[in-house]
Amino acid sequence: MKLKNLFTVKSMAISSAIAAIYVILTLINPFSFGQIQCRVSEALTALPLIIPQSIPGLFIGCLISNLIGSASMLDIVFGSLATLLAAITTYILRKNKYVALLAPVVFNGIIVGLVLHFTINVPLLETMFFVALGEAIAVYILGLPLLKALEKVDIVSKLK
Repeated sequence: MKLKNLFTVKSMAISSAIAAIYVILTLINPFSFGQIQCRVSEALTALPLIIPQSIPGLFIGCLISNLIGSASMLDIVFGSLATLLAAITTYILRKNKYVALLAPVVFNGIIVGLVLHFTINVPLLETMFFVALGEAIAVYILGLPLLKALEKVDIVSKLK
C-alpha cells in the first residue's frame, strides 16, 4: 500500500475504528499504565502485518489513551511515538512476523521504560524488562491469535 492510500476515506475510517478499539481496550484494562503493565490493546500492534491502515490508528489510539490515562507529558509524547515507531517497523519487517512483532516489544520496552524511569523514579532496567514482558504477552499471546483469526476470515480482501 502506498502512503497516499492511507488518506482515502475508507483507510481513514479503518484507522479510526482501530484507534477507537485501542482506546477502549486500554482504558478498561487496569494494567495499562505503570511500571508493571500489560496493555491488551497492544495486541493490535500486530495489525500492521496485514492492515497498513492500522499504523495511524495505533498511533492515534495510543495518543488518546495516554492523554486520558497518563499523568506525564513525557509518556503522552514518547509513549505514543514508541507505538508509532513500532507500527511502522512491524509493517516494514512484515515478511517475518515473529521478527516484526519484536518491534513493539523493543520500542516500548526501551522508550516507555525510560519514560517511567524518569517520571516516576523506578529502576530503569527492571522497568524496561517489565514493560517489554507485558508487551510480549500482548503481542505474541494475544496478537498472534488475533492475526490468525483475521487471516482466517480473509479480512485483508474485505478491506480493499
